[in-house]
Amino acid sequence: MTSTLIITVLVAYFAVLILISILTSRNANSDTFFTGDKQSPWYLVAFGMIGASLSGVTFISVPGKVLIESMAYFQIVLGYVLGYLVIAKVLMPLYYKMNLISIYEYLLDRFGIVSYKTGAAFFILSRTLGSAIRLYLATFVLQLFLFEDLGVPYWVTALTTVALIWVYTFKGGIKTIVYTDTFQTFFLISAVVLCTVVIANALNVNLFGLFDKISATKSLAGDSMTKIFFFDDFKSPIYFPKQFFGGMFLAIAMTGLDQDLMQKNLTCKSLKDAQKNMYSFTTVLVFVNFLFLILGGALYVFANEKGILLPMKNDAIVTDHVFPTLALGSFGTVAGVFFLLGITASSYASADSALAALTTGFCIDFLNFSKREEKQKKRYQLYVHIGFSLLFFLIIILTQQYVDANPGNDLIKMILKIASFTYGPLLGLFSFGIFTKRNLIEILVPFICILAPILCYYLSINSKEYLFGYEFGNELLIVNGLITFGGLYAISKKSTSDILIKE
Repeated sequence: MTSTLIITVLVAYFAVLILISILTSRNANSDTFFTGDKQSPWYLVAFGMIGASLSGVTFISVPGKVLIESMAYFQIVLGYVLGYLVIAKVLMPLYYKMNLISIYEYLLDRFGIVSYKTGAAFFILSRTLGSAIRLYLATFVLQLFLFEDLGVPYWVTALTTVALIWVYTFKGGIKTIVYTDTFQTFFLISAVVLCTVVIANALNVNLFGLFDKISATKSLAGDSMTKIFFFDDFKSPIYFPKQFFGGMFLAIAMTGLDQDLMQKNLTCKSLKDAQKNMYSFTTVLVFVNFLFLILGGALYVFANEKGILLPMKNDAIVTDHVFPTLALGSFGTVAGVFFLLGITASSYASADSALAALTTGFCIDFLNFSKREEKQKKRYQLYVHIGFSLLFFLIIILTQQYVDANPGNDLIKMILKIASFTYGPLLGLFSFGIFTKRNLIEILVPFICILAPILCYYLSINSKEYLFGYEFGNELLIVNGLITFGGLYAISKKSTSDILIKE
């Protein structure tokens, strides 16, 4: 692919996004930015959430990691299904009943101002880190295959990437994002399907024949690349119960307790529509993730049969570079264009909604927007939006330096690890509020929520020594939530109503 073609494709793509932004942000006010006027069609929300949930990390890292651990990632995806059912049946009815804009207002109603601010702060920390790291992948691909040859410094690529998101989200907010994410999800899924078909055609097999070839290929661990379930070693991070239940609680925390994805659901007209959205979203998400894993195996079969050298750094295969290297170098122009659109769509669909959600969260949870005039709201909304955009840029630069120093690490593992630490306190807070009637000594809540991740981090880095070789996987999130729950119980007391009833 030539630089001219890449630039033309990207200019056309962002022109469409900006056009959608203009059309959807007409007569927009601050309520439109935050709630979409509660008029979003559930089917658009469901489809668009696929792109927001998967992100560029899934697009790149999930296919890449098949070389290392076969299709073990699908164990996590199966856990997601159970987690999404909990969201639809437990959390969504709660949010709709309370008519929330920020889901952390539940903590204000249940406990008080300190718990509310603590929960909102942990969301901002987690979503800012996770989304900026996801967005890094889009900047990496653009830099590696376009701007580096043009002599453009990496920081300019990163700044341009963030600025483009800001341009099409700053006015319409969540209402715009419901439509742009739908548009972007189409290209994400199309790219995966097309690249898989291109590989099958290049190897002269149909899709069933391609699956057979993947099954016959071994991962670095010696297992078939199509192996999904791992029950052999309970100490391993990919042991089935760890992955499945870790995936379940990751879904509850990263979707049900996350303002970003819940904000989309709360733009639906009713609880029934939001639940329809969640069920259909879950079905499509399982299918698309499986397709990513098939593609991952196909990439390595293709490289092996065509004698293509995989990208290496410090004598290690850089799995996050495998898909972009093959797609833009060996799959032809059409597949290359769709890959470029796919990685751009997946990265931007995740980052744009996160930017709107972070702006919403900070404005509602920390700036007391309900008490401000519309003109003041718009001004603060603009400043906060710019502030988070700049923070994204800073984290992208730091991520690039980290990846350069640690080329063997895949980003999806890094993001799930961060989620285990930062979403654990949210899991503990919400579960304590829902499953107990006790009140908290509020001044101590931030200390418990900070102490729990610190204890989990210490436990995770010393688990092999303390737990006879045991390694934590995604179940670390559950441990974090339990420690938080236990700490909250220790600083709690019976509610006044319970005492009065007993008297």
